[in-house]
Amino acid sequence: MGDVKMRGLVTLKEILKNTRKEGYAVGGFNFNSYEDAQGIINGAVEKNSPVILMASMGACKYIGLHQTVGMIKGMAASVDIPVCLHLDHATDKEFIKEAIKAGFSSVMIDASEKDYETNIRDTKEIVDFAKAYNCSVESELGKVGGKEENIVVSEKDALFTKAADVPRFVEETGIDALAIAFGSVHGFYKSEPKLDFERLEEISKITDCPLVLHGGTGIPVEDFKKCVTLGISKINVGTELKKTYTDAVRKMCNELPEKEVDPRKYMAPVKVACAEVVKGKIEVFGSANKSL
Repeated sequence: MGDVKMRGLVTLKEILKNTRKEGYAVGGFNFNSYEDAQGIINGAVEKNSPVILMASMGACKYIGLHQTVGMIKGMAASVDIPVCLHLDHATDKEFIKEAIKAGFSSVMIDASEKDYETNIRDTKEIVDFAKAYNCSVESELGKVGGKEENIVVSEKDALFTKAADVPRFVEETGIDALAIAFGSVHGFYKSEPKLDFERLEEISKITDCPLVLHGGTGIPVEDFKKCVTLGISKINVGTELKKTYTDAVRKMCNELPEKEVDPRKYMAPVKVACAEVVKGKIEVFGSANKSL
C-alpha cells in the first residue's frame, strides 16, 4: 500500500466527466455500514474502476453524518481509485446542507414530488449552496417508481420524465447530474422491467448533463448495456446489495458454532459478497480500468 497516492473524495462531476465520451457508466452503490462500504471499495479496486458510494438519509442517521464522511474518507485515502461520497435521495434541504458541510462530495436533492417550478427553485438553492464546498448536485425530474427509504411512488402514478422539460431544468438549476424516470423502479421488480429506450435516447440528445438510472436491481444485463450506449452515466444499485449483505450474515449465523463469539467471523463474508456484486456490475457498466 506504500505506493498508493493519497486522494481525497472526488465530486460526482469529476467522476462522471468521461462517461459519455468513452461510453461507460459509473456504479452508485448504496451502503449501510462499514462492511458493505469496504466491500464496495474492494470490488472497485480489483476492477480499477471509479466508484460512487451512496448513503441514504436513513443510512446517515444510522451511522452518523460525520462518522459516514470520516469512514469513507479514510477508505478513499487508502486506495488509488476515484471515490465519490454521495448523499442519495435526500428530501430535506437542511439535512442536505448539513451533509455538504460535513464533507460529502456529492448530494442528491429529490424534489421530484413537487411541481416543476418548485423543483427548479429547491434544486438551484442546493446547487448554489454546494458551490462554496466544491460539492456536486444530482436532481430528479419525473418520478421513479417503487420504494426508496420513505419515498413511495406507485407504479401507475410514476411519471416518466418529459424530454421537453429537461433543457430548462438543467440550465436554470446548474446541476451536475440528472436522474430521469423512464421505466425503472426502486426495489425488486414484480415483473420484467420495461424501459422506454426511445425516451432515454431523446433526452440524451438534447442535454450534455450526465444522466442517472435509479432502480438498478433486477434490470437485465443487455438493458443495462443499452442504457449506457444511449447516454446513461451513473447507475444506482441498492436493494441487491442489501440482500447480499443480509444473506451473507444469515449464512454465517447458520454455519458457525453457537460458541463462536468473534463478530468478525460473522461479518467478514459481507465484504467479500458485496465486492463480488460490485465487480459484476462494473463489468456490465463498462467502468473497469477507467480509474482516472
